[in-house]
Formats: sequence, structure tokens, C-alpha cells
Amino acid sequence: MKKSECNSAHPHSEIVITENKMKMTQSNTAILPLTNQTVSAMCSRSMVLMAALLILCMVMITPSFAQTPAPAQERPIALEGGTIHTISGDVIQNGTILFEDGVITAVGTIVDVPNDAERVDISGKQVYPGLIDGYSRMGIYEIGAVGMTVDINEQGRINPNATTHIAFNPESRHIGTARTAGVLTAVTTPGGGLVPGQSSAMMLDGWSWEDMLLKGSLGLIVNWPSPGDEYEDELMELRDLFANARAYHKAVEAEAAGNASRKETDSKLEAMIPFLEGDRPVVVEANELRQIQDAITFAEEENVRLIIMGGRDAHLVAAHLVEKEVPVIITSVLDAPDRDWQGYDNRYSLPAKLHDAGVRFAIAGGSSAPYTFRLPYEAGAAIAYGLESDEAVRSVTLSAAEILEIEDRVGSLEVGKDATLLITNGNPLEYSTKIEQAYIQGRKIDMVDAHRELYEKFRLKVDRQ
Repeated sequence: MKKSECNSAHPHSEIVITENKMKMTQSNTAILPLTNQTVSAMCSRSMVLMAALLILCMVMITPSFAQTPAPAQERPIALEGGTIHTISGDVIQNGTILFEDGVITAVGTIVDVPNDAERVDISGKQVYPGLIDGYSRMGIYEIGAVGMTVDINEQGRINPNATTHIAFNPESRHIGTARTAGVLTAVTTPGGGLVPGQSSAMMLDGWSWEDMLLKGSLGLIVNWPSPGDEYEDELMELRDLFANARAYHKAVEAEAAGNASRKETDSKLEAMIPFLEGDRPVVVEANELRQIQDAITFAEEENVRLIIMGGRDAHLVAAHLVEKEVPVIITSVLDAPDRDWQGYDNRYSLPAKLHDAGVRFAIAGGSSAPYTFRLPYEAGAAIAYGLESDEAVRSVTLSAAEILEIEDRVGSLEVGKDATLLITNGNPLEYSTKIEQAYIQGRKIDMVDAHRELYEKFRLKVDRQ
């Protein structure tokens, strides 16, 4: 007896066939030769069936929750009487913010409200820009234990042409919990390998990734190698990529000028051109001091714009970051120190240290999509350890937008920007604050999510006892 190759595809499925490779048909009336194509088809069918059963099990054990995208804004909306935190300017008491067709058209204490506008009294409430998570797996990560719901990594170590927005899942359950915590924009970031691809800014509402895309190809993600035996080899691999991309760029320019024959297109090297020309930044994930220093040197040698992401040791090289005008996206403020000799508050106090040193920075979460809703508390913890409250709010709104170059659309409440905002009963970084309503491009968001649905369900159980 022989086992088919289907067994290697899935170790728990075994199809045993006879030496002469014969099988019975479904009707049991004929015997046909079992070809390689037949075996392959059987493998495919069994894998599809198993996937369907797994999805069915997930549906059965998961509470029912469907988030319907909000309809487009149909008429002007005026939020009147609240405290408006513009972030880019003064706080406006008893102010009005007016938006039409998803765009802010007026902000102030004296606003000419159109007759057909919907007037919403928000007296005693606060208005803030929607929060921005500058480092997230939103839309490409669902359940860690179920591989088919995780789409973070591409095959191979170098994929500068991979963009996350085309893989974004608009039905992710994590979207609802993020929105009701105030996060309305997530920068979906690929992972794995040396150059995993490009990040994209996604609005957390829409029917499809096309609806939700705020800006694609924000930055080229580079996972800086960790110091070790293969450190120099990996750096050489990175340098080779940039050298090949520059050579390819010269060939493109020569062809355009009529000085060279037709070249063959290389999608990976083609994707590198905007970063070589300085149109977009290179975002390097680096935490250790040596990594950060080497990344700064590399960016200077390659003449590319640099953003440090992670930045655990950034305070140790703060003066250098200021001198080279390199911003930092801090990840995981709510984290323990990495070294035994460091104080317990090493990560909590990092934002305050960078602010005091004059380093431009933003605060992001720890990348995990299920924990995106914790972003306000990442920034809130920094307040308890020395960062001013206004700066903490700015770090997850306008500062994040400026560093990621989406400040023309989001990050502050100004005329001409998207009406992507929050109505709250307090500072959105406080645990006790409730996000009462959110708008994304003027669309009124349904504030129910899976967490709240479960809360209401078991609240009902308690009330009945």
C-alpha cells in the first residue's frame, strides 16, 4: 500500500490507495485509474472542506456581530455648543464645527449654519480629531491561532512592491472595537522578512478597501536586522537592494530619455523609485541603540528620508535624532523594560524624554489589531510619567499625521480637512471617558461593537437575576 501525496499537504488526512492506483466512482459502478491529477483534486477538495468546517466552527463559537458601514453624509451637519479641541490651534469653548460632504467647512464661535443643516446640540461635550494608530495590523490580522485569517507576511524576505491596502479585510471584528475607543485611522503595516512592503493609512469604515483607503504607500517598511552573527550579511543584503534599485532607476531614466533600449520591468525595483527620490519615507523598525544609529547612518548614505519605528532606546540618541531631523513612532508604551538594570518606568517615560529633548514623535500601539482599542491608554500612560496632556493627545492625532504625511486629511480640526472626529465626555486618553459618537468623513458611525454587544448581553443576564 502507498500513501498519496495528499498526506504531505495535511498531516492529519490520509488517503490510502492500492498498488495499481484504482478507485471506485461515487456510483460504485466503475473503476477508474487514479491519476496524479485525480489525487491533486481530491487533496484540494478535502482542504476546501476542512476550511469550510473551520469557518463554520468559528461562526458557531463567535457571537453574532455585523458592522454595517455608515451612509454618506447627505446634508450639512453642525455640532453646536461643545468644546472643540482643534489640536493645531486654540481650544474653542462653546464652539460650532460645520461639515458638508465629509469635509469641515467652518470652525469657531460664530458660524453661519445653512438652513438645511442638521443641528446637533453637544453642550457640555468635547470634540477631538479621530485618533491615529501609526503602527497596526488592522485588516490583515484576525485570529492568531487561525492561519488563514493572518495575512501579514509575503513569501520571501524582500517585497518592497507589496502594499497592505489591497489585502485589507473590511469585515474585521477589530474595526468596531477600535472605533468605539476613538481610533478612526489605522496605518496597516506588513511584517516579516527584511523589507516586507509598504504601509497604508485606512479609514475604519467602508464596504471595501477602496472605500476605506485614506492613502496608500505611506512608507517603505524595513525591519532592521538585530545585532548578531549575521548582522553584517543582512546589512549587505539591504545595501544591495538599494544599489540595484538605483541602477534600475538609472535604466528607467535612460530609456525615458531615449538613450537606452527597452528594459525588462522589475516590479520590486520599480516600487523602490519613490523612496529613492525622496517622495516617500523609509520607515525602519529599530529599537536598540546600535540599530537606531546604524539606520540613521544608512539613511544618510542612501539619501533617503527616515522614520524610526519602535525607538525603545531613542532617548539615548535624542540629540542625534534632532540634528538629523529624524522622527520616531514609539510603539508599546505600556510595556516592561527590556533590560534588568532599567527602571520599571523606562517605557512609560520614553515619550516625555523625547519631548523634552525636542524629538518629533508619535505614539502607536503594539501593532496587534485586537489591541488597537488600547491606543488611547498607551498615550495616557505617558501622561502619568511626565508627558503633558496636550502633547499626549497630539502624539496620537496631529503629530502622527504629520510624521506619516497625512496631515492634509486628518489629525486636526481645520477647514478643508476630513470631518473625521469624536464627540466625548472628556479627554479621550482617560479610561473613564466615553466616546459618545464618531464621524468618519462626515459619516455618522454606529457605536456598537462586539465588546459592547457582549456587555449588553451579560448585563441583561445580571439584571434578570
